[in-house]
Amino acid sequence: MNDFQAVADRVEIEALRGEFTDAAMMRDRPRMASLFTADGVLRMPNIPVELSGREEIRAGGERLQKQWDFFVQTTHPGTILLDGDTATGRAYIQELARTLDGRQGLNYAVYHDRYRRTGEGWKFTERVYEVRYLDTTPLTGTAPYSAYEGDATPAAATAFAAPAPAEQVERTAAALRANGFTAEVLDDAAAARVRVGDLLPEGARVFTGASETLRLSGIEEDINSGERYDAVRPRVLALDRARDSDEIRRLTAIPAYVVNSVAAVTETGSLVLASGSGSQLPANAGGAAHAIWVVGAQKVVPDLSTALRRIEEHALPLENIRAQAAYGRPSAVNRVLILNAEPHPGRGTVLLLREAIGY
Repeated sequence: MNDFQAVADRVEIEALRGEFTDAAMMRDRPRMASLFTADGVLRMPNIPVELSGREEIRAGGERLQKQWDFFVQTTHPGTILLDGDTATGRAYIQELARTLDGRQGLNYAVYHDRYRRTGEGWKFTERVYEVRYLDTTPLTGTAPYSAYEGDATPAAATAFAAPAPAEQVERTAAALRANGFTAEVLDDAAAARVRVGDLLPEGARVFTGASETLRLSGIEEDINSGERYDAVRPRVLALDRARDSDEIRRLTAIPAYVVNSVAAVTETGSLVLASGSGSQLPANAGGAAHAIWVVGAQKVVPDLSTALRRIEEHALPLENIRAQAAYGRPSAVNRVLILNAEPHPGRGTVLLLREAIGY
């Protein structure tokens, strides 16, 4: 092979790798599948996924991207070793991603590649994705979705996922205080995690509501793991739902503390919670002696009508995805609790974050 041909092959293979990233970013799965030979394989052991042939690569990729809130991939050039009509190589990847069920993170990875020259040019015969570093710290950014073909995201999803500006958060905190709540504005989930620990006395009976905010922040684990608190949720999970239903209702309705999030908080100082079964609402409404709500900035809305729209258009679709994965059935908004004021001073504390977390 002459030097000119070797240079041309390297340029074409590098363009192939760039085309792969562009197809992923543009959510163009048919184009991505076309970059492989008919018998090509895409392997991602860390996920784990293995897709063989163009149709599997297309269909599998479409299933994967339906889970995304956003996905950003950057490819850095790696080695290419030519061997006639075949070649091997590596490409280095940096990715930011968040899925609709709240999983998120930053990772660095390597694609280990095999290529083949075909009548249509160089194609992948195999891509093996190896994660080298993963950071699942909650991401604070949002995606300004664009309605390019294949990714027409409703405008409501964009609006309801973006954190409110700082001045709107401060106005909301002031309104909450005027309505009898204790309201604190904190920078992020890490600060809320520390503050919840400060607010809960050791040994207190604490019930955590079902909340992605609590799960992603680590607050749920802090409360329900270990022996620092008399945690209600582990006790409930150990009971038989049919035989022990009365005991479950008592445990969840009147704990000393309830820690939860909300579906929306209004600039007029109201908290709005939604539930399928209603089981966690009594403690929030007044059954618990003390309540702590951890609320991401994306949940701030102007008024109650917008809060109800946020539940139906944003929170419910995301909760449906989680419920399908966890229980094999969709969720529903069967109960809505609106807290317009706190009549008992000192009972309810709202930790309002400047960042977005949960949904």
